[in-house]
Amino acid sequence: MKILFRVSVLFFGITIPATSPSFAQSGWFWQNPLPQGNHLWAAATLDPSTVVAVGAGGTILRTTNGGATWTPQSSGTTHWLFGVSFVDANTGTAVGAAGTILLTTDGGATWTPQSSGTTNPLLGVAFVDANTGTGVGDFGTILRTTDGGATWTPQSSGTTNPLLGVAFVDANTGAAVGYFGTILRTTDGGATWTPQSSGTTSWLNGVSFVDANTGTAVGTFGTILRTTDGGATWTRQSSGTTNILVGVSFVDANTGTAVGEFGTILRTTDGGATWTPQSSGTTNWLYGVSFVDANTGTAVGTFGTILGTTDGGATWTPQSSGANIGLSGVSFVDANTGTAVGGGGTILRTTDGGATWTPQSSGTNIGLSGVSFVDANTGTAVGDLGTILRTTNGGATWAPQSSGTINFLLGVSFVDANTGTAVGDFGTIRRTTDGGATWTRQSSGTSNPLLGVSFVDANTGTAVGYFGTILRTTDGGATWTPQSSGTTSWLNGVSFVDANTGTAVGDFGTILRTTTGGATWMPQSSGTTSLLNGVSFVDANTGTAVGGGEVGTIRRTTDGGATWTPQSSGTANILVAVFFVDANTGTAVGGGGTILRTVTGGE
Repeated sequence: MKILFRVSVLFFGITIPATSPSFAQSGWFWQNPLPQGNHLWAAATLDPSTVVAVGAGGTILRTTNGGATWTPQSSGTTHWLFGVSFVDANTGTAVGAAGTILLTTDGGATWTPQSSGTTNPLLGVAFVDANTGTGVGDFGTILRTTDGGATWTPQSSGTTNPLLGVAFVDANTGAAVGYFGTILRTTDGGATWTPQSSGTTSWLNGVSFVDANTGTAVGTFGTILRTTDGGATWTRQSSGTTNILVGVSFVDANTGTAVGEFGTILRTTDGGATWTPQSSGTTNWLYGVSFVDANTGTAVGTFGTILGTTDGGATWTPQSSGANIGLSGVSFVDANTGTAVGGGGTILRTTDGGATWTPQSSGTNIGLSGVSFVDANTGTAVGDLGTILRTTNGGATWAPQSSGTINFLLGVSFVDANTGTAVGDFGTIRRTTDGGATWTRQSSGTSNPLLGVSFVDANTGTAVGYFGTILRTTDGGATWTPQSSGTTSWLNGVSFVDANTGTAVGDFGTILRTTTGGATWMPQSSGTTSLLNGVSFVDANTGTAVGGGEVGTIRRTTDGGATWTPQSSGTANILVAVFFVDANTGTAVGGGGTILRTVTGGE
């Protein structure tokens, strides 16, 4: 499965600093990207200093200094939040998956859930005052409140098409847009919604009105539509791009900005007669944009991307930091010293427990899947097309080694500076006893991809892979013996603490345990059906498994897996690998460059 984790599924040389020392924090906290790496879907700019952004996993961020710093707020939910609307510095509403509606009246210090009466995803929201607002979403859902959300009343949209954006200019006058060119208009507060002819079948993802007559909608294939008569007619404008446009914000009839696919930003100062591309400095998708005046705005997007401008977009400044390419492997030798590897030849190194992660030059742009260090200086990384890299100076330099294969290598385990094993596609196993000067092919007896490997000494190791494959060696890989896993699930990770005691994890929440060196493997109840990708045990009792689903899954045991307890990861990104150096100190890595750290065992 690790091959797939380098592809990020989208809804439509720097040093990476941590926010504060790790000893000051409990649970799992972000180290990369910062302030966090969940997708951000929408932003509301309240004034030049104050912005609120919402996103995946229940993420809510707030700045009161123009984006110099962003503070996470507790939403009380892990549901994805797709829309946000504020009417003043204190009063705002966010909407999201499963009919989620959250209200704050204290600037986000607290967010209170409201009853929407639906489980349909809500994808956009617009308030015109503290009492009056409209939310739209999947299956043509439209909800209306006139009492600040104490009650939400469904309205008849006349469509089952998903509605992706909504804009109101006063309590009565608004528009909603959605799939297949859907545009709906109301002038009576939603008592009736009238379809308008958009002249397109493109999905319309965002809409912005500045008065009852003047509005702009954006969508797929670079679609931009403009009306100056309240939607009686919509005229197509030339965007100059075929990229998907997702968000749009106008501050007056002439001045507006649209954002979208691959970091696209377009600007107009003549009502859309011309749209000029601006340099965003990113290829990440931008989902939301909000301007408070002609000069001051914020754009947000995938993997926690935040961009700010104070000059109308002539320059866009990153307000988030860190690498956001997927990470697939991590290895620590002590609480402070560790290395993470991932897509595009990415190698990150820390010597201060992750307070800073420094990119290293791998000398390749080939994806790296696994890494194993035996001391602060000596480590090996493996990856696509048989790639093997070796360092003996803590990553100051990485030297390629000849693996003798072009098969993808997906896991690696070293027990000392000389002795290591790499596994990968088509049952590939490669072994070295001279620090990688030579790698020798070993016969696995299977063509199933092998995704994980764990050795406890030079002779004793276990490899796992597709369709419940488990292989065992007690002679350094001269022979590999298949073991019965009792499952056909893909097994993605394995961790042994001694010759007898080990745990394997895989698809559908699969966890298998052995205390007999694999003579028998017993299933354990993980309490999840999410994919589990990585596992790390520090002793026979204490271990952590990570994976992904709607949120970044983490499961913890302190009784050898008799019970597995869920922990809050704080991310919606998939987690691919985990490494603990003791019962309390661990690091998890995954999609979008996610690096999470705990110094409290995740509690």
